[in-house]
Amino acid sequence: MKFLYILSILSCFTIANSVLAQGGFDLWVVETSGKAGNFKIFPETAYALTDRPEYDNQPSFINEYQMVFSAADENDNFDIIVYNFNSKKFTNMSRTSDRNENSPMITDCGMYISAVVSEPDKEQRIWLYPLTFEPAELLYDDIEPVGYYDWYDNKAAMFVLGDPNHLIYARGRNDIVMIDSAVARAIKKRPKTSEISYLSTEEFRNLGEEKALMLKSYDIESGERSEYYFGVQGAQDFIWLDKNYLLMASGNNIYKRKYTDSNWELVGTINSETHQNISRMAYSKDLDVLVLAMERK
Repeated sequence: MKFLYILSILSCFTIANSVLAQGGFDLWVVETSGKAGNFKIFPETAYALTDRPEYDNQPSFINEYQMVFSAADENDNFDIIVYNFNSKKFTNMSRTSDRNENSPMITDCGMYISAVVSEPDKEQRIWLYPLTFEPAELLYDDIEPVGYYDWYDNKAAMFVLGDPNHLIYARGRNDIVMIDSAVARAIKKRPKTSEISYLSTEEFRNLGEEKALMLKSYDIESGERSEYYFGVQGAQDFIWLDKNYLLMASGNNIYKRKYTDSNWELVGTINSETHQNISRMAYSKDLDVLVLAMERK
């Protein structure tokens, strides 16, 4: 098992040719203002960043002006795409025909883009793609199949598929912390804390035909477990705006709340004749934009 160490250098991508990625989902961008409890969106500014019949999804900001996401081509092969908000150009971080890359994000050390890779032998593990565009490196050779993940202290908290599924934290090769076995797909480190947060599929409340899942967290340093009330009805994705405020979406509606509050506040609705059902989101406080994955109608 390979572990990363903190480095102070943050490399940047060199953006080359413009390449649009695919999706039965597309990425939309909406302008925002304010921080934390004053966060607002301006639905009238929303526009489609991608517009293709394939898959563009799983957005994640890697610095002040660049974002990565997973995209499928016409052969249903998934690659990592980088979008530069300054140059308004796309480029491939990966271009592989024998494997699929999903859930790309920047690592803690800032030297790699990590991704869940479905390999030729069908194993599904985390790989690291250097920002220098050198060959990718396998991270945890003995942990698979990984579904979703996030980073704390240069080590990954991973949703590992199985019967049952498990959320684990890889403190070391022989030091695996078992966090939970009833987790939804969103695994998020709470900013400026040592907490890994997630939605529980075991604790929920029924609201009509759809469930609102309990938001839970596990503190890697202290081992303390916390519950932060229920999520939005029917939603499995969330992000942290900062240490205290969360965003979730249902349909075309976006909601926020403080983690200590139980009620969600409607922030705005994205009106579209072509897209619906916001799922994954990515927020840039530097650009004051929110990126949304939306399903094509």
